[in-house]
Amino acid sequence: MGDSPSISIAIVGSGGAGALTTVDSLLEAASTAGWHGLFTRTLGPQIRGGEAAGLLRLAVHPVDCLPDQFDLIIGIDWVNAHRFGGEIKAGPNTLVISDPRGGEPPPMVTQSGARVVDIPMKEMAKSIKDGRPNMIALGIASRLLGLSIEQVSAPIAKRLGDKGTAAIEASRAGIKAGFDAAAGISFDARLAAPVPSSARRWLLSGNEATALGAIRGGVRFAAAYPITPATEILEWLSPNLAKIGGVLLQAEDELAAINMIIGSSYGGTPALTATSGPGLSLMIEALGLATAAEIPVVVVDVMRGGPSTGIPTKSEQADLNIAIYGLHGDAPHLVLAPQSVGDCLFTTQWATYLAETLQAPAIVLSDQFMGQSRAAIERPADVAFIGARTTADNISGTYKRYALASGGVSPMALPGTPGGQYTADGLTHTETGIPTSGAVDHQAQLDKRRDKLDHFNYGDHWASVEGTGDLALITWGSLTGAAREAAGRAATDGCDVRVIAPRLLAPVQPERLASALEGVKRIMVVEQTHGGQFHRYLRAHYDLPAPVRVLNRPGPLPITAGEIHRAITDWR
Repeated sequence: MGDSPSISIAIVGSGGAGALTTVDSLLEAASTAGWHGLFTRTLGPQIRGGEAAGLLRLAVHPVDCLPDQFDLIIGIDWVNAHRFGGEIKAGPNTLVISDPRGGEPPPMVTQSGARVVDIPMKEMAKSIKDGRPNMIALGIASRLLGLSIEQVSAPIAKRLGDKGTAAIEASRAGIKAGFDAAAGISFDARLAAPVPSSARRWLLSGNEATALGAIRGGVRFAAAYPITPATEILEWLSPNLAKIGGVLLQAEDELAAINMIIGSSYGGTPALTATSGPGLSLMIEALGLATAAEIPVVVVDVMRGGPSTGIPTKSEQADLNIAIYGLHGDAPHLVLAPQSVGDCLFTTQWATYLAETLQAPAIVLSDQFMGQSRAAIERPADVAFIGARTTADNISGTYKRYALASGGVSPMALPGTPGGQYTADGLTHTETGIPTSGAVDHQAQLDKRRDKLDHFNYGDHWASVEGTGDLALITWGSLTGAAREAAGRAATDGCDVRVIAPRLLAPVQPERLASALEGVKRIMVVEQTHGGQFHRYLRAHYDLPAPVRVLNRPGPLPITAGEIHRAITDWR
């Protein structure tokens, strides 16, 4: 078997076994060596403890999705690992490393035809003072993947730096023991050498990228209530906002958080909150206030399985409807969706820019898969999107905060501006902000808020459009990577597929999508919802000029590139 452009590894263990730490260290070592990679975690439903698995794909090229099947699975133990049967696929070419004292391998292993090799990781760890089985697993994986002891020891030493030399040496001894134990194991999959590069990979999660994008976009105040899977955005922002004179405040709940950022923005400081579906539900009324009062704010929704509490640790795209349609009345606002871990940075920065420029709330729909995955990627390009709010200065005469200005964006007077006093609330108002129930004023302000979003030039960033085939895959968010990979596989079969992934979901862009679909004879919609929300959204707002098929299912199982490729092949 020749060298492979990508290899996928899963490490499984019960809570506290260190499976996630092991995979994170592998990613960091591989990144330093020059490979790209994507690490995501899958957890049980427990608040604390329970089963866990780290899923890692390493490649010579950027990767934004997990594989159809894993090449290497290491079971530190198998407690409740059967719950991952749908997510961790094995096959006859899969190598499974199992600890004989870790319980029976689950059906996903025993029924797959995979080759199982027993290594007593727990017993080996006991022979090392303060030894841990996950370090044995790390050594095994490093040898099989072609990484050296030094390469995988470096991130562990950095992680354990505050625990002293003894902890580092114990970990290194465990890594070496695992490395030696794997010496006689044949493993056909071998990762191709990385493409030489003078630049080091960036290693970050989607939530960290989101937070950095907010800061680059000009956000200097954040208020939020912790919620899975968005909390890491707040954890990253807290120290880093302080470095640039900003502030993060942990609110008592989501209602307080959204109103705090509206107040901050009203005072002139760009502001953001981060939440998940249950929190977004609580913020809807205040988002209507921000729309009516034309106060820019950014709300990041890291989507998870729903409804209600749903599955906090798993991914889904089913907050689409509430994000686009959830506000009562006619309340035009911005909805954007990043397409990868790296794109979380760009999309959040762009969302901040659009919110500030258009004086409107923006909802950013990330999800658990992107938000809590870590990736080794090329350094994202620096872009010049920095919030540019139009403010009112040197006011003379009557100040019309909501003047029916050309383009719909009227200058906003910040508190304390001489002559710039006005009423900012959710009531229908005149151009000066005086509450009114008049039909003419109501119509005029509704038109103003609609037109400023509809007439803005969003440029080419509205979507990713790739390929020229007459079969179009239309998808969005974290499924973009799987769609791209499926299109690449179809191309090797001689089938050219066009991939269209909107980044701007609201306001809709009918002319741009019509242009992107020109010449298309078949359309396949791919989405991670139970009710086909994205397909219904497309049908409601766009003229789809060809027969449509829909590939959809809810979380927690992601739709893989292989599934999309098979659907393309079946339709041929």
